[in-house]
Amino acid sequence: MKTTLNAIQLLKIPVVEDMRGNLAFIQEDVLPFEFKRVYYLFDVPSNSFRGGHSHISQSVVLIALSGSFEVVLNDGTEKKSFLLNKPNIGLYIPTGIWRELQNFSSGAVCLVLASDVFEEADYIRDFNAFLDSKK
Repeated sequence: MKTTLNAIQLLKIPVVEDMRGNLAFIQEDVLPFEFKRVYYLFDVPSNSFRGGHSHISQSVVLIALSGSFEVVLNDGTEKKSFLLNKPNIGLYIPTGIWRELQNFSSGAVCLVLASDVFEEADYIRDFNAFLDSKK
């Protein structure tokens, strides 16, 4: 897996603005993959973190539906951090990128759109094993 941080993208989620409130939508032409699973993180204590893994074949898009959190990405060579705090911006993370989510604000909700269903064998949960996979 030779994916680098250059493959990371911030995606603009389409929004229909209305006096009654805004409506954001995600359909097949918004994401760089067809999503097969949707899940969300909430009530994450501010001093805790999520993630701590990489995927072998799955890609994801993260969206801060409410509040904010930081996403720290590592491609095995360099590291980059993104603050997600807008519900109309998605962070595309392709396969082969280590991710850690931290600094959750009170009330933060992280929506995740994944390219495949949950499969434990797709996860690399040990950072040294992740680094070995990049060789």
